[in-house]
Amino acid sequence: MELHVVIEGDSDQTGQLYRQLKEAISAGHLPAGQRLPASRQLATQLGLSRKVVAEAYARLSYDRLVVGRIGSGTYVSDYGRRQPLAQPPPPLGGSQVAERWRGQPTSLRRGVLATASRARHELLPGRPDIQLFPQDEWRRCVIWGLRQASRAGLVYGDARGLPMLREAIARHVAFARGVRCTADDIVITNGAQQAIDLVARALIEPGCAVAVEDPGYAPARMLFAALGARVHAVPVDHEGMVVEQIPDGARLIHATPTHQYPLGMALSPRRRLALLDRARALGAIVIEDDYDSELRYSGRPADALQSVDDDGCVAFVGSFSKTLSPDLRLGYVVAPPSLLDAICNAKLLTDWHTSTPMQWALARFIDGGELLRHVRRTQQAYAARRERLGLRIDTVLSHWLERVPSVAGLHLSAMFRAPVDARRLVGHAWRAGVALESLDACQVRPGQRGGLMFGLGTIELAEVDAAVEMLRLSLAQLHP
Repeated sequence: MELHVVIEGDSDQTGQLYRQLKEAISAGHLPAGQRLPASRQLATQLGLSRKVVAEAYARLSYDRLVVGRIGSGTYVSDYGRRQPLAQPPPPLGGSQVAERWRGQPTSLRRGVLATASRARHELLPGRPDIQLFPQDEWRRCVIWGLRQASRAGLVYGDARGLPMLREAIARHVAFARGVRCTADDIVITNGAQQAIDLVARALIEPGCAVAVEDPGYAPARMLFAALGARVHAVPVDHEGMVVEQIPDGARLIHATPTHQYPLGMALSPRRRLALLDRARALGAIVIEDDYDSELRYSGRPADALQSVDDDGCVAFVGSFSKTLSPDLRLGYVVAPPSLLDAICNAKLLTDWHTSTPMQWALARFIDGGELLRHVRRTQQAYAARRERLGLRIDTVLSHWLERVPSVAGLHLSAMFRAPVDARRLVGHAWRAGVALESLDACQVRPGQRGGLMFGLGTIELAEVDAAVEMLRLSLAQLHP
């Protein structure tokens, strides 16, 4: 038989083949009992090495999707295939809750989808440059971390996290962000998203009010809604979140004071004090989502909102997804005293603790000065791309876009000067070879001014001009 498989480029050919065969089996295009081509035959057909095909078959075999028969070949198995139900299942008692989770937009899977189908030029926000990742330094730290974990007995660890890592983070955020804390105030999490989730679990019950920025960080907003909260979208202007519109009764406020997501401005000094006053009056907790503020390119470094919080109103959330890699899934929350024990218990009941070997590795990486050196190196690379991209937006794309001023972060945002069908534009640009995102998913209230986000981590400096020119052609074609 001849399989319909398309291999794009030279990267991860084994993974590409494995995923396409797995999808074909799951969809029923390759039925149980179907014999797959011999590895040598398929390799010749696809122009691959036999090793690539053999490894893909081995992964499918490990997943029990195929089975090898000595002297006969490799066949699709019937493992895991659902049998038709003899009768309809009974009504699900929790159907409303399940539907709330099932109804979350699939746009959250964009990272997986974009990896499977790469564009020629990528301007996707929120992704650091994987080519800048300090492979050698991190590898040495991981090996050291594995040794430490082995010596400790490879047992369950403290839900709060490894003491050495908490101490390293406490020193780092005090130096880099002005955060006032000790190791005892910190809980290690699987990325910033889990940190936000733990704070939410400790405070939210169905029907309570939560305030978020609009436009704002969609995964946090959707998480609060999925937990049953009434989510109130608070407008953002040139000074950041319009604090006066935070509703009465809000018990949780999600904000990005230093680098507003997705627009990029900082919360003004006046609004910072007003936000703390409003939280104090409401008895609310502010989640300060400090997602990429260490990447600063000009001006005096702005301290965290938590640094001026004297009433325990702020839960400072950070991660290493933007400075190192989102794949590491390492984050933390500096919890206010009123929430610390609740967050620790929520972490314990959710997943016990974050991977201990990775915590050892990160602690070594920070204490050895590698994190600061890496941030400085990446800042230089991103600064050059940011300057070039900003210049091209201000000139080549100025007929359609107005750039939002910002001094930090891993992306730039620009607003449309006139109404533009952003969804159609993004699709057209992607097909033309430029991957980027619009502000649509970040916006809640209807009628807001649209715009685009330009990531700095997924494009080389030499590619910027070509990517912008291709986007200009898409804009000119759709909105002359």
